[in-house]
Amino acid sequence: MNAPVIGNTPWTREEFEQQLRDKGRGYHIYHPFHVMMYEGKLSREQLQCWVANRFYYQISIPQKDAAIMSNCPDKEIRKGWIQRIIDHDGDANSVGGIEAWIQLGQAVDLSREDVTSLKFVTPGVRFAVDAYVNFAKQRPWQEAVCSSLTELFAPHIHQQRISSWPSMYPWVKEEGLVYFKKRLTEARRDVEQGLAVTLDYFSQTRELQEKALDILQFKLDVLWVIADAIMLASTDIKVENNVDYLRQPR
Repeated sequence: MNAPVIGNTPWTREEFEQQLRDKGRGYHIYHPFHVMMYEGKLSREQLQCWVANRFYYQISIPQKDAAIMSNCPDKEIRKGWIQRIIDHDGDANSVGGIEAWIQLGQAVDLSREDVTSLKFVTPGVRFAVDAYVNFAKQRPWQEAVCSSLTELFAPHIHQQRISSWPSMYPWVKEEGLVYFKKRLTEARRDVEQGLAVTLDYFSQTRELQEKALDILQFKLDVLWVIADAIMLASTDIKVENNVDYLRQPR
């Protein structure tokens, strides 16, 4: 819940940042599916379902970032923001996050084709991810930057997986954790730029500050809906009790 409004006086920069960080209470780390994941309660098929579906989000991130750059007239912002695309697409010197996620798929016993074909991606995941990309394409670039600030909360969930998966899911090959290890440092760096843009632009008025909170809530809702859709698909897997269920295109 946002702090009560007293007149129209903007929060200080520090207060505004705290309001943004407080939104972390709605991060998808608290979604029942992610709680089950952390507690080691997912089956092999359920974890495979999560990896296969989240790949659609991973391949959409560079598209979202390219949309932000296409709308941004500030050269200095673009020079910093382009690193996000390289982080995910990779370059001649590094494996990007997309390839690292495919390796995660292989680590949970999915084939490369299982992951990259997108044949297991549910309609709910597609709809939520496409809504996020379209937001970045259609809204002012500062708003799209603000929506990326769920990265404020991401390092914790990445560290959770690095710390818990070897004991909770020992069947997952260790190389599958590369993506999460990469994002520990990348997300913290990205937050610095995204937070600076958001604080600079939205701190002018209380109305803008509250709009920023609404934008961040939109992105939190996107992530929550993605988890909802995956949990529903995973429930189907559990009900079917069929180890080959994920292998059947839907």
